[in-house]
Amino acid sequence: MSYDEEQARRSRVVVDTPTERREVVTSQSVRTPERSGVSAGMVGVLVVVAIALITMLVLFWMNSQPTETESLTAAQPTTTVVQQPVPAQQPPIIIQQPAPVTTQPAPVIITPPAGGSTATTETAQPVNIDSTIQTEIDKRLLDDPVFASHTITATVINGKVTLLGTVKTEDVKSAVERMVRQVKGVKAVDNQISVL
Repeated sequence: MSYDEEQARRSRVVVDTPTERREVVTSQSVRTPERSGVSAGMVGVLVVVAIALITMLVLFWMNSQPTETESLTAAQPTTTVVQQPVPAQQPPIIIQQPAPVTTQPAPVIITPPAGGSTATTETAQPVNIDSTIQTEIDKRLLDDPVFASHTITATVINGKVTLLGTVKTEDVKSAVERMVRQVKGVKAVDNQISVL
């Protein structure tokens, strides 16, 4: 069929006037387009529905992604309580840090001077030595491929090193302890590494 269908309509009207009588014939043609496909209103509705669906999917996806703060709060914090040899009027210092996700250096614990004084080279020196020892042990644990493949952590307090973690053999446990004893400034080693 053609794009337009033409429809013709004829009408006949008799006009009666006092002087004459006549007949008027009018013809009128009307074109109507073919009705196939989708109307403009239907296309508009489909576009609005598609936009609404896409918006809902994007919002759902954004809500399902964990944010940085949610992932940080998912890790349980580790609490370390350090007792100090100071008078009873001072409470212990509590240090909180997130559980280690990767191998991280152990925290440096600073003990305040006894009696509330703020000065001094005597208390600063052991902390400085402990942090130096801690840095050296952590570096050696990460640089050695055998030690780096295990979960081993070392904590240094007043030159005493506490080793924690798990290894596969007794030889690796002994090798870690020997390596730690070779670090300058280490006074004692408490090897609490478990062999699986």
